[in-house]
Amino acid sequence: MLSQARVTGKHLGRGVLGLTQMKSVRLAGISDAFHRVVKRLFPFALVLAPCLASLHSATLQQLSMNDLIVKSTAIVHGRVTGSSAAFTNKIIYTHYTIQVSESLKGSNQSVIDVVVPGGTVGNLRQTFSGTPSFNVGDEYVFFLWTSRAGLAQVMGLTQGLFAVANDGSPDPMTTRAASHEQMLSSSGQQVKDQTLTMKLSQLRSLIVTTLGGSK
Repeated sequence: MLSQARVTGKHLGRGVLGLTQMKSVRLAGISDAFHRVVKRLFPFALVLAPCLASLHSATLQQLSMNDLIVKSTAIVHGRVTGSSAAFTNKIIYTHYTIQVSESLKGSNQSVIDVVVPGGTVGNLRQTFSGTPSFNVGDEYVFFLWTSRAGLAQVMGLTQGLFAVANDGSPDPMTTRAASHEQMLSSSGQQVKDQTLTMKLSQLRSLIVTTLGGSK
């Protein structure tokens, strides 16, 4: 039996504006469905989107490269080595362990924990529209922000993810795939996201230059 609870973009953090849908899936043997509207957790979100379509997707604020670099609390190049899921304030988060090969902004930790809203704990599953998922071995440049609860999350859902090609090249290509969620410009106009590609050295140089030559 499927039950639904509406949650705002506030739960998904920076770069998320509208209202998204969370589904709580009860498997056999589960009594009550998770049916309360989840309380506000994070800042940086605006009012709920009025259109019904927003119930089925996240509404994102378009983030420029400058936004990603300047507003992030950390930027790291690393590889996913493991994952687990746990509750934090009634929200399930999937925790991904990232082995950091290069820190481009913020902490110099060799291993960090990056969380994504949604996941499965026991017989309860929560899903959020537009959130990324990772496999062990995936390599990315992560643009991260830290919530008040101390959770490191990806900026703007998938906007802060540049996949690093595993081609053996000393200077591989990085790709930020276009988001399929509804996206608004800073002026509130609906825009279509675009895929971005550049060499890892170019992305690194852009970050360093934007930050004025320092992390």
